Amino acid sequence: MLDKLLFKNQDRLQLIIAVFGSFLGVTFLVTSIHYLIKVQEFGEGADILGPNTIIVQKKVSNSGTLGIKATDFSELEIEKMRNMPFVEDVQPVVSNNFKVMFGTKDPLVPPFSTDAFVQTIDPNFLDVKTDKWNWKKGDEFVPVIMPRDLFVMLNTFMSASGMTQVSDDLVMQINCEFKLSYGRKVEHLNCRVVGFTNQVSAILVPQSFMEYGMENFSDGTPQKITQILISGQKNEFGLVEDMLEERGLESRDSQMVVGRLKSIVGTLFIVIMSISIIAVLVSGLVLIQFMQLLMSKNAYEVRTLMRIGHHPKKIIRKFFLYFVRIFGIITIAGFGVFVLLKILLDSVFASGGVNIDTSITITSILALIFAYGIFALASYFTAKKGIFNEY
Repeated sequence: MLDKLLFKNQDRLQLIIAVFGSFLGVTFLVTSIHYLIKVQEFGEGADILGPNTIIVQKKVSNSGTLGIKATDFSELEIEKMRNMPFVEDVQPVVSNNFKVMFGTKDPLVPPFSTDAFVQTIDPNFLDVKTDKWNWKKGDEFVPVIMPRDLFVMLNTFMSASGMTQVSDDLVMQINCEFKLSYGRKVEHLNCRVVGFTNQVSAILVPQSFMEYGMENFSDGTPQKITQILISGQKNEFGLVEDMLEERGLESRDSQMVVGRLKSIVGTLFIVIMSISIIAVLVSGLVLIQFMQLLMSKNAYEVRTLMRIGHHPKKIIRKFFLYFVRIFGIITIAGFGVFVLLKILLDSVFASGGVNIDTSITITSILALIFAYGIFALASYFTAKKGIFNEY
């Protein structure tokens, strides 16, 4: 009876418009937050490079081939790029300047050896799950991260030789070795694969092993940095790409595509999220305004109820519960539509080759709870103020 008395003078059209606006805002808000996080996570953990990180080198031109133009990086060049506002970090990729051969040393697999090109990078960029990325003279083996191309070549060699190919897990159990040499000086060191990468073409070794080889087997040739790691700020990969073009630098197409994709899609979802936040705020304000208007239209009924003994807190609670129920229904409906959209968008991303994690992010759920809490507080204080003005 009390509900019918308090909520009889409603402008249904205004309520429907506010509810529909809140529903759209909530749906797009949770969707944009979810996919913004998932897109930023895309590529992490799959290889050694962190988010928005690429390996670059200088483009080889005729002048570089003739030795007129340097193809290595100076410390000054690296420092200038590191100071760019859209660059998070720049680190050199150190390559060997000593002779090293990599081969198998296991009775279970055929003998295989090849001249090797080894590199080392800043450990902060490593994302291979291993606790063995360290080495010192006398250790049982040198941990290495193998480029996927070399692993494919090894399996191709074994297949051509009529032997069984090996899996990733089996390769990580095979005993291998490095053969370091300089003149008549030769040393054999056991090594073992601890991970794989599609982003680097060289075998990756710990910094301590690289230093050992350069100190003991180098011919004294100065170490040159021909590749660097560039980590760009989130959603600013386009600026990194412009810098590469201006400086005559290049990277692998796969790395550029992932970086470009994350930057573009990330920016798109930020725009959608911003519009969604504005929509939720505006529609929430419309609902609050609707509450104020409803209380104003029912001012006579409110005063009458209080005169006959109804406590103001009871009337406040009626208005408060009415509107938090409405926003609760909006929130649940928005989340339900988000789940349906997520199923559709996940399949679209997967068909496009972007295999993102399909679990629902906690942050998106917390955003819904936060929006609901803010609206509930606003509803309570609006109802309290409106009723006590009539008290």
